[in-house]
Parts: sequence; structure tokens; C-alpha cells
Amino acid sequence: MTDDLDRLFERLVSVLADDAPGRLAVPFPAAEVYERLVPYRSNRSILKVATHQDYEMAVLRLLAGERGYTSLEPTEVQDALRREAGEANPDTALFRQFPDAILSLNRLAAERSLRGDRAYAPPPPPPLAPPPESAEAADREQDQLEKPPLAGAAFELAEQSETPRQCPYCGETLPGSRKVNFCPQCGQPPSGELRCPACGGEVDVGWSYCVSCGRATGFE
Repeated sequence: MTDDLDRLFERLVSVLADDAPGRLAVPFPAAEVYERLVPYRSNRSILKVATHQDYEMAVLRLLAGERGYTSLEPTEVQDALRREAGEANPDTALFRQFPDAILSLNRLAAERSLRGDRAYAPPPPPPLAPPPESAEAADREQDQLEKPPLAGAAFELAEQSETPRQCPYCGETLPGSRKVNFCPQCGQPPSGELRCPACGGEVDVGWSYCVSCGRATGFE
């Protein structure tokens, strides 16, 4: 969760990035932060600071190098600001005594800010697992996976596939250049039921003759 310091740094990075290409890598006087780049009057609503003292405390923490967001030269000035920021009742305006100290931004932190990254953001939660199925439903699904394709599907695929397909009844190759309604070798339709080629009566596998008309079936 962001606080006053995070919002101040993000706002400063955004203003500098909009100012000119490469501006983030150029050190500048510390006074520019509170006098020109992110002044209190025009940024208090963006920074969500309640009082001017809260704003000054955020600037003090920024110039003190808290969270590694910035570095300040001379280092003695930054050390002094860091000590003051750690006091129980700090002088929040102490940084105004060093307007010419040179401030540099942490390049990696600035890049993360521009991308909207949060360095320590938790990873997104894994997707919820679907509710467990009953054993009966799981068995039905497994049965569907294990069932062989219908004979009709074999005839349809004979037209769509470049690989030669075989008739599920006589084993002969089905033509692939046109829609196959009946096997050209044994005359069987794609319905899954064996039919007599002469009268269309139902016959079983292994019958050499039709029980309805007595004609030879032509397959075993």
C-alpha cells in the first residue's frame, strides 16, 4: 500500500518524464522538487496530503533517501536529513536550508514507477479449481473418451481427410474425392447397421446371405 513518500516519488517521476526525454537521468537542485516540479499548492490533492506539514515530511523523507528512491550530494546533507526524519518530532522544513544540494533519482525505481510496478506486490491468486465431480460423472466422461467413433463419422472423414480412410465393415479404402454415403466395395451405409445390398434388410456380421431375400451379402 502506497503512502505519502511513494506518491511524491511517483509524481516527481511522472513530471520529469513528461518534461523532456532523458530528464530522469539528469541530477538537479533539490529545491526544484518543492518549488517547481511538485509544489504543495498544485499537487496536494494528487499527493493526498492533509496538511502542509505532511507534505514537507514527505519531501524530507524523499531527500533523505528513504527506500533508496534518491541520493543527495553532498552526502553529509543527506545524512543530516536522514537523522532528522528519524526524530520523534522532526523539523520537517530542514531541507529548505540546503536548496543547492544535488538530487539524483534511483533509475530502477523510476522505471518501475513509470511501468506502474509494485516491487513487492504479491502474485495473483491461482484460479479456483472446479468442484470435484462425482464418481459416476467421472466414469461417464471416461466412457465417452474411450468410445470408438461411429461408423458414420468414418464415412464423413473419408471426404475431409487427406489420409486414406477404411470402411469399418469390409476394410477397403474409401474414396476421398467426394462425399461417401455408401462403401463402394460392400455397399454399407454410414448408419452403423449392416444392410443387405439387395433388399436393405438388416443382417449381422458373418452372414453370407440375407435372411429376408436370400441374396448373397458379399461380405463375411
